[in-house]
Amino acid sequence: MLETVRGPRQLIVGEGVAQNIPRVVAECGSRVLVVTDRVLLGQPGVAEIVAAVREKVAVVGVFADATPDVPLTDVALAVSVAAEVDADVILAIGGGTVIDLAKIVGVIRRHGGSPRDFYGESKVPGPTIPLVAVPTTSGTGSELTPVSVLTDPDRELKVGVSSVHIVPDFAIVDPELTYSCPATVSAHSGIDAFCHAVESYTARPRAHEPRDPVEQVFLGRNPVTDHYALLAAERIARSLPRVVRDGGDKDARADMSYGSMLAGLAFAHAGTAAPHALQYPIGAATHTPHGLGVGLLLPYALDAAKDAISDRLAVLARVCGLDVTGASDAEAADMFLTWLDGLLADIGIPASLADIGVARADLPRFAEMAGGVTRLIQNHPGPADTASLTAILEAAWSGDRTRRVLTPEQR
Repeated sequence: MLETVRGPRQLIVGEGVAQNIPRVVAECGSRVLVVTDRVLLGQPGVAEIVAAVREKVAVVGVFADATPDVPLTDVALAVSVAAEVDADVILAIGGGTVIDLAKIVGVIRRHGGSPRDFYGESKVPGPTIPLVAVPTTSGTGSELTPVSVLTDPDRELKVGVSSVHIVPDFAIVDPELTYSCPATVSAHSGIDAFCHAVESYTARPRAHEPRDPVEQVFLGRNPVTDHYALLAAERIARSLPRVVRDGGDKDARADMSYGSMLAGLAFAHAGTAAPHALQYPIGAATHTPHGLGVGLLLPYALDAAKDAISDRLAVLARVCGLDVTGASDAEAADMFLTWLDGLLADIGIPASLADIGVARADLPRFAEMAGGVTRLIQNHPGPADTASLTAILEAAWSGDRTRRVLTPEQR
């Protein structure tokens, strides 16, 4: 066995832990760049955090213009604000977009250059300035992971910067900061977290050489990631529909915060797979939310690899609360996929790529582009050649699922 474990210096989770943010930030530096967005900055909870940080440190600069999918223009603007205040620590308060933006700003602040210098795996030459990450959604797990996903206008798909050096130094996960998250955002971020758990658990296991844990970021599944992934899937499965229906359900919000965090720990090592790779070009082309795209694609990718992972899908069925007593692995796998179809319908995820404006003629091109995202595609447990990926997209485009969708009452 040859594996690695990555994570923040400290992970703090639970209701009310946001009160620790000013102290943690002040212990990391005295000149702070706060990265957030305008909606969040206008919320009393976030405004109070920023005000409390101002009382603890010498200088605070705020970049509150983060926009979805981290366009390179946002990176340049945020880097400029960091330079104006001579930032020696970054506080990111927001969803995955905000935290991913903060990660790449920290890289450039310490090492110079442009984001393009760091695309790919392990291109960041060393530690960045300290980053305190505070998620306000339960989904991306970016507060725990070694990945920053960006949008480059010169490329037809999203690009990733992957390095152990961009894992945030501190992650402060307070479910209370998610209470105001809208239903649609809760659905999209929540199904993204579920995808992280499922893709990690079903990722192809890979043999490693001694240099791999340093030179590669995503390494395939292992017993540690399996543990985190199953705990995450259990919590998210029982609580995601509840938070979409009732954002004030505090128990469900806590479950989602914990589930997203656990899924982040799982995929920080195992990595994600085909749904995420395929979403890169599709998301760039359609400008649809990341979570919507990966959620839509998940059952099609799993169905295509079902023969290779039926035992794991059967375990997921049990973890997600399905009664699979007496069922074979193949039967339990089908039950899980049917349940997943119903979950996606229940939280408002479209059933087909056609529904989000994807042209059928583009599918082979998208498949070829996704096949080039090696760090993700190598985790797919089924065939991953262009023809096989195109077949997944064809099924997803038509919405032709052979499984019957269960209603919420049946589930």
